[in-house]
Amino acid sequence: MIEVEDLSKVYHGSDDGRPVIALRDATFTARPGRIFGLIGANGAGKTTTLRILSTVLGPSGGHARICGFDVQKDPDEARRRIGFLSGSTGVYDRMTPREFIDYFGGLAGLDPNVLTKRREELIEMLDMGSFADRYCGVLSTGQKQKASIARSLIHDPPVLIFDEPTSGLDILVARTVIDFLESLKSDKRTIIVSTHIMTEAEQLCDDIAIIHRGRVLVCDSVDALKEKYKEDSIQNIFYHLIDEQKELESKENKGSEKDGASS
Repeated sequence: MIEVEDLSKVYHGSDDGRPVIALRDATFTARPGRIFGLIGANGAGKTTTLRILSTVLGPSGGHARICGFDVQKDPDEARRRIGFLSGSTGVYDRMTPREFIDYFGGLAGLDPNVLTKRREELIEMLDMGSFADRYCGVLSTGQKQKASIARSLIHDPPVLIFDEPTSGLDILVARTVIDFLESLKSDKRTIIVSTHIMTEAEQLCDDIAIIHRGRVLVCDSVDALKEKYKEDSIQNIFYHLIDEQKELESKENKGSEKDGASS
């Protein structure tokens, strides 16, 4: 399980000297056996959230727990339970996917016999047999992404954190990745996926949180949100919430201008 409570992140050192608030009191829970989608436009705060959950970044406030372990107080224990795929995960060009998977399995401390068995299972599951022994530097984007996914799964983690897992992939490879992620739900893993592609979220996710400018606007199951907003798609719900937020921000800005003028 992933538990997030009032999570915030502030970056300092911007060009104008003002702090940049990337995440504002985000709260949500991702449960085993379901795929949780963090949905938002580019720059909304999705990657910041997932990097905090994966212990790459420290939060400015709030708490996040992975299988009960606080990402700040017990980062090593939290990290052992995570398979993390970032939007910019690279592969080692002078390794083959088989060597690449073995390398990370070794870092995870897997027994060599267990590692060999697990590696071959993943190569088969991800249909990597035709390129498993070619250098990663000559592979296509989709083949590299499959190698990265296998790397994130080699230690059989109970929690998977995928940041834009289909980014840059053609439609057929993206479908393969989505189908693979759906198959992982049967293992009762906790899976959180960020995406700005609404149709992908519609197909893949059981629960979603829509995030805008670092703030979680809504969080619930896909079915519950469709019922609440009387919409037939996640995309329409997203547009509805963003329009509401823009209207609210406009009113707040006008109020601030009036207060400034009166003073």
